[in-house]
Amino acid sequence: MATSETGRPEIIAAAERVGRYRWVICALLFAATAINYVDRQMMGVLEPDYLRKEFNWTPGDYANIVITFQVAYAFGYLGFGKIVDWIGARLGYACAVGVWTIFHVAHGGVHSMRQLAMARFGLGIGESGNFPAGVKAVTDWFPQKERALAIGMFNAGSNVGAILTPLIVPAITLAYGWRMAFVLTGVLGVIWVIAWLALYRDPHTHKRVSPAELAYIRQDIPDPATRPRGLWLKLLAARETWAFALGKFFIDPIWWFYLFWLPSYLHDKYHLDLVGFGVPIAAIYLLSDIGSVAGGWLSGRLIKSGATPNRARKITMFICALAILPVVLSQYIDNVWLNVLIIGIAAAGHQAFSANLYTLPSDIFPRFAVGSVIGIGGTVGAIGGIFFSMYVGKILDSLGSYAPIFAVAGGSYFVALLSVHLLSPKLERAKGF
Repeated sequence: MATSETGRPEIIAAAERVGRYRWVICALLFAATAINYVDRQMMGVLEPDYLRKEFNWTPGDYANIVITFQVAYAFGYLGFGKIVDWIGARLGYACAVGVWTIFHVAHGGVHSMRQLAMARFGLGIGESGNFPAGVKAVTDWFPQKERALAIGMFNAGSNVGAILTPLIVPAITLAYGWRMAFVLTGVLGVIWVIAWLALYRDPHTHKRVSPAELAYIRQDIPDPATRPRGLWLKLLAARETWAFALGKFFIDPIWWFYLFWLPSYLHDKYHLDLVGFGVPIAAIYLLSDIGSVAGGWLSGRLIKSGATPNRARKITMFICALAILPVVLSQYIDNVWLNVLIIGIAAAGHQAFSANLYTLPSDIFPRFAVGSVIGIGGTVGAIGGIFFSMYVGKILDSLGSYAPIFAVAGGSYFVALLSVHLLSPKLERAKGF
């Protein structure tokens, strides 16, 4: 390997010449996503031992509260996609985190299911801005060959948040009560907004970005000089938009299920309480964290080895779907840790699949349309989540068994990949933009 004048490998010297500030931005996206999932998952962690007793609800009642969040998320995703394309990632992201933090803290003051539903609705509106703004920021700050890895890394924040929640929330709850747990964790959102506004700028105006790093970021095919009129109508008519959106429709409901129902599942099947299921859930999301980064790394590695983005993304997603399939057996496994391993691998496969799916809009659309495409896809995914939550509630109320639910969870990724492939066989740049 060639070396620089200092004796270090040339590849390291080249990386230093290019600069690395884009990874600071990625770290901020990671932190926001972790906070997002702490706030989102807290209700699921508190449901079996506290909220179920506080509000005396059935699985169907709880499903309706989950659906309230998902309805808000669906509408908010669509709106925030457009907002982020309009005002940019900096202000759009700060607005999203500010809104969801306010409503997250409001959970601590609810005294009825109606008030809880209102707090969940507001939380859903704010949290829907996380991924449109995050993917928009990645599109602005990373070249195509690094986007899947960057998205995988910031998406790994969801797993870190999901790991932290069952570990820190029980301690806070046992010490101060479940209401104060919402208030104290809300401080994290306030701190993040301050850091984001202080550190984030567009790369071409940022003082910490060198000319070499800016050129590296902008190495791909330049975007059109003008934004077309009627952008949303064009996006809704594009097959490539629906390739992404239908992929989200089939996989997002499964992740919602893991977030909102796993604590109840472990509580009901293995009789684990708030403290008992913390470590198993953390283990599941630790595995999923590895999957998130590995999925982005694998497709990026395939591209660097000469594969087209189309081939790299789809091969990676197919491998993920195969890894997820054994989760259909989950209901029939009596050993809690074997089941944790199987669900953890499925969660890892989901995150790896999702990292590549999230990369598709930046592969095939110009930067000015990415936020809107992510918004459309997120809305369609949330609609899928609404239907799946209805299904989960009805299955548990009528059968009391998770077996049909895990059957859907195991097969959905093959359907998602097939949808992507049929609608965009080559993942070529969308025409007319």
